[in-house]
Amino acid sequence: MLPLAVDTPFLEQVQQWAITWLPILLMCALVYLIWRTLKSMPRTKPQQIKPEGSGSIHWDDVAGCDEAKHELREVVEFLRDPDRFKKLGASVPKGIMLHGPPGTGKTLLAKAVATESGAQFFSQSASSFVEMFAGLGAARIRRLFAIAKKHSPAILFIDELDAIGLQRGFDLSREKDQTLNQLLVEMDGFEDRGNLIVIAASNRIDGLDPALLRPGRFDRQVLVGAPDLQGRQQILKVHTRTKPVEEVDLEMVARRTVGLTGADLANLCNEAAIFAGREGRETIAQADFDGALERVVAGLQTHRVITPSERKIIAYHEAGHALVSELLPAVSTLHKISIVPRGRALGYTLNLPEEDRYLMSKEDLLDHMSMLLGGFVTEQLIFGRTTTGASDDLRRVAEVSRAMIREYGMGSKLLAHLNASTAVDGASQASLQRLDEEQQLLIDDALFTARTLISENRDLLDRIAQELLAKESIERDEITAIVDEVNASRNGVAPRAEPVDPVIVSLPAIGDKPVEKDAAPDPDLARHVVVPPARLRSVPPPGAGVPESVAPPAKGNSRAQSA
Repeated sequence: MLPLAVDTPFLEQVQQWAITWLPILLMCALVYLIWRTLKSMPRTKPQQIKPEGSGSIHWDDVAGCDEAKHELREVVEFLRDPDRFKKLGASVPKGIMLHGPPGTGKTLLAKAVATESGAQFFSQSASSFVEMFAGLGAARIRRLFAIAKKHSPAILFIDELDAIGLQRGFDLSREKDQTLNQLLVEMDGFEDRGNLIVIAASNRIDGLDPALLRPGRFDRQVLVGAPDLQGRQQILKVHTRTKPVEEVDLEMVARRTVGLTGADLANLCNEAAIFAGREGRETIAQADFDGALERVVAGLQTHRVITPSERKIIAYHEAGHALVSELLPAVSTLHKISIVPRGRALGYTLNLPEEDRYLMSKEDLLDHMSMLLGGFVTEQLIFGRTTTGASDDLRRVAEVSRAMIREYGMGSKLLAHLNASTAVDGASQASLQRLDEEQQLLIDDALFTARTLISENRDLLDRIAQELLAKESIERDEITAIVDEVNASRNGVAPRAEPVDPVIVSLPAIGDKPVEKDAAPDPDLARHVVVPPARLRSVPPPGAGVPESVAPPAKGNSRAQSA
């Protein structure tokens, strides 16, 4: 410390000391604070997967994605015997991009490559490169590639690449852009990478930067999609080979799980085992898989208190869906109807396709919309009003009809601005109005078909609703029995000349029976077109012949008019 003069006043001595030492102390404190901050920052190391580990995955553990397995097997063979390919002048692919919907097995494939190749395998999530400090993500990219190059030949797996690989220029902080630039340099820069293969997985390949997807960085782009029928059956066999399964038809389960991914099927098998354990059984039966499928598709069963009047509305609503599903051939097969609340739904109709379909015609989509509108129309015809229970059906009808016009070109004319949503996209107000009119025509056609089927098959509708109110759930066999019973009764009873629709005038109080009374026929409902019997699936309209068709309202579709 500097010596203080004796004759100097005390305040001047303090001032002289502060001017000399306080800046030094402040700098020391700042350096200490930065050191503590850097020390407390998270340090992420790449995960090294060893082939002999306990959680190793082999090719036999991966099913439902044979094309992707074939592509990755070539990489494994190159790492095992590189001389065989180098004699032909071939070089190892620098990068492989696995893309597809979530849950299809992209990460599982990477783990299988780690086990089967025998090479050093390093894995890290792309989200670990994203930090608020500038330059930290790029430094971690350099460190990751440096570690992998030391252990060459090696495989580097980056999961969820879209966390840093999206197109540049949209990040305000520019930190992600710097990280992506460093990744581009490491994958195809001036330095030789040697036998280092980069495998990445992403669910959003459309938004990735074009420089990242070019040859030389990711030479191959492998789509890992949802499995087909054979793939689903193989996945079910993989997930049930360690479980005590008793006489379960896995092929039937695979047919009823169209659209489910590998992760969904793994969850299905686990839920079936939980169902069996809950019942105290030692083996898994077919009923456990049926309950697990209902749990996965429809949601968890809830115990809501529903009034008798609401219960009847729900029963007729679901019966309307079931009736239209049973009559229209393009709708997926009806497997179960229930008025037991599950998830957010107060009731549900379970339609499961029997086979994989990749193309749908205009008539198929119109039949699907008619099925969705079956509950809405039934509430109108039976109760004279609609409820909020049809909100999800109406939303889905709007989505399907919008896609038919703006994406599939299924309107009366092929419009110039199919994908235009606003005038900013280049479409005029007249074009947008025309798009809305075309969409409304499709909805009117589907609504017209649903009203026709329900009003002409009122006896079948009442029978399904009564069975639902009595049992709460109806399976496929019971639905077939009801249809056969109605068919038999129609063959022995002559149809009425003028059908009368019973309407519930008002909802009764809790505990009272609803009072029905005959209402005058609605003139709008009396002039519907009867759908030709060739389009019906099982139940024909009542009567020996088909009544003469009458033209629908002014905005009806040409398909309904030709009926």
